[in-house]
Amino acid sequence: MTTYAEYKRLGQSLWLDNLSRSLLKEGGLARYIEAGVSGVTSNPTIFHKAVSESPYYREELNRLKASEPDPEKRYEALVIEDIRAACDLLRPVHEASAGDDGYVSLEVAPRLAHDSAATVAEAKRLTALVGRDNLLIKVPATPAGVAAFEQLTAEGYRLNITLLFSLDQTRRVFEAYLRGAHAWLARGGDAKRLKAVASLFLSRVDTLADQRLEAIGSAEALALRGKSAVAMAKMAYHHYQALFHGPAFAELKQHGVRPQYLLWASTGTKNPAYSDLHYVEPLVGPETINTLPDKTLLAVADHGHPQPTLTQGLAEAEVHLARLEALGIAPEPLGEQLQVEGLRLFSQSFDQLIDLMR
Repeated sequence: MTTYAEYKRLGQSLWLDNLSRSLLKEGGLARYIEAGVSGVTSNPTIFHKAVSESPYYREELNRLKASEPDPEKRYEALVIEDIRAACDLLRPVHEASAGDDGYVSLEVAPRLAHDSAATVAEAKRLTALVGRDNLLIKVPATPAGVAAFEQLTAEGYRLNITLLFSLDQTRRVFEAYLRGAHAWLARGGDAKRLKAVASLFLSRVDTLADQRLEAIGSAEALALRGKSAVAMAKMAYHHYQALFHGPAFAELKQHGVRPQYLLWASTGTKNPAYSDLHYVEPLVGPETINTLPDKTLLAVADHGHPQPTLTQGLAEAEVHLARLEALGIAPEPLGEQLQVEGLRLFSQSFDQLIDLMR
């Protein structure tokens, strides 16, 4: 059996990509944390599944239907309770890491993804509503979302910028973080207050890239299947190291600003032909987070073999992305399409979640 602490010794935090009242009431989350899981992420799809399947929401939802006319406020009342409870369970991790770990993520409503001002206002409102220092507000990496992320960073908020699917999207987010951090320090802000992660989605990249490769059908194209997401992640980490351990970040680092860690998201393997640790074992390295669904976390415990793999195979990763482009599968347009699709899926889940509140 592998312990989650073995990943922590290699510098990587494992977070649970799930949250429900069942996990809270029945002790599942507490057991994960005791075993070394050090954070939680949530999204509209996760909460839709939680509310529709867990019996622990029914009584409170019935009370809310009698007292609160707005279905979205009913949703908020339910999930904020879960978020606060998860934050409280992770508070010892947060304090022991001096604010570097032990976070819970809560997403702004997807309908605001193209409205920067509304995203800023909602992030501030949710932060105040939850009232926990170890909360990360999730903001989508649309152009409006990146602008909101920069402004919120400049005002000292803690953030998880999500729905990243390409290197260019990731670079834009890192640059926004640097600008926001400089602005925060210029206004006299405490460097240690800042915390941000960049959530790079993986399995969906392979799903779409593999479809394109199979449509081409040549031996060269088929040989590239299942490798695009890991190649992108390795290149993103290479850029992270150059930026956050180089001159561009030197002044901020001197003042005590934390780097913006990469977070591997969408790490449950969707293609059964691939290993259930396809997005875990090749991507272990310091100053990273891997957020995993329950099934993948259990697979890690059962047969994970953590090794410092993240910086290995960088040349091969670069060649892989170049070969994709040569076949007409340009990674950046692929990432733009995936971001649009990802936002649409989250919007559908959010709408379905609100329907459950009616």
